[in-house]
Amino acid sequence: MNVDPQNHRQTKPQPTPPQAQVTRLAPSPTGALHLGNARTFLVNWALARRYGWRIVLRIEDLDGPRVKPGVIEQTIDLLSWLGIDWDEGPIVQSSDLTPYRAAMDELARAGRVYPCDLTRAQIEAAASAPQEGSHEVVFPRTLRPGFHPREFSKDDTNWRFVVEDGPVAYTDQFAGAQRFEPARTIGDFVVWTMRGQPSYQLAVVVDDARQGITQIIRGDDLLESAARQLLLYRALGLGPEPTYTHLPLVRGHDGKRLAKRHGDTRLDAYRAAGVSRERIIALLARWCGITPSPPTAPTAPLTGMSPRDFLTSLDLSRIPRSDVVFTPEDDRWLRAC
Repeated sequence: MNVDPQNHRQTKPQPTPPQAQVTRLAPSPTGALHLGNARTFLVNWALARRYGWRIVLRIEDLDGPRVKPGVIEQTIDLLSWLGIDWDEGPIVQSSDLTPYRAAMDELARAGRVYPCDLTRAQIEAAASAPQEGSHEVVFPRTLRPGFHPREFSKDDTNWRFVVEDGPVAYTDQFAGAQRFEPARTIGDFVVWTMRGQPSYQLAVVVDDARQGITQIIRGDDLLESAARQLLLYRALGLGPEPTYTHLPLVRGHDGKRLAKRHGDTRLDAYRAAGVSRERIIALLARWCGITPSPPTAPTAPLTGMSPRDFLTSLDLSRIPRSDVVFTPEDDRWLRAC
């Protein structure tokens, strides 16, 4: 369903011309937008408007209990405040589960999925170790049942996708050539959850395909996820496969992903403190290599940048290849306006 954010009436999806380029902004309402989210969304928007891609706003709210009340409306408001617009949406994932069930029906008929009620403790006991650097546990092939039902009839248990041996390779527009072996690094992964909803991996593939998404821009913590999603694209016979652009993450001074321990980096908190969007965009511009940081240009500090100036100045080749570090100095600079 498409929801008009102004009056909440349903709007019809716009037809996508053949070979048109389409991207999506896909925030998840599990928490407020922070500076790291803003950097990725602003880059996505700028590239889309630069090259004439259509933009779909999709609210990925299938994370059950973690979805916080009021965050969807706040997210839409903050994206608009930052100067970001879109051509279709917002489309709320949870409003219609029919497309995901249809995908599960197809995967079941092909023998590519099976129900699995094993607990994490049981899987950990059978596995050698969790995947390095991840909260996920490699699912041992020894736990895969010998019989796979050809009907998706029980939706209150986890279902796993059968991952065969072999590499998955693709070329990322920023990170370059990528090659993963999901059978070795993750094993059979969950595509339907015991909450009666699709997992992120299945939902994003179904939605990207049916919404005609051709360009995906997001953080590089999802580089390996792209390999799983490509497996699902191929198992479901979907195409064309999208082009990926994975950007380095924004981290705190301790090297960890932005979180409360790094202070309040929420966009709404900065806005409430009187920080202008132009000031925030100027910091994001520094992180994207558009302008020099204060240590290299102390006599010419940038006080602000408009969304349009960010759009016209952005160059993917100038974005630093390493993760961005948000420092206490960055916070002080933002607030010294």
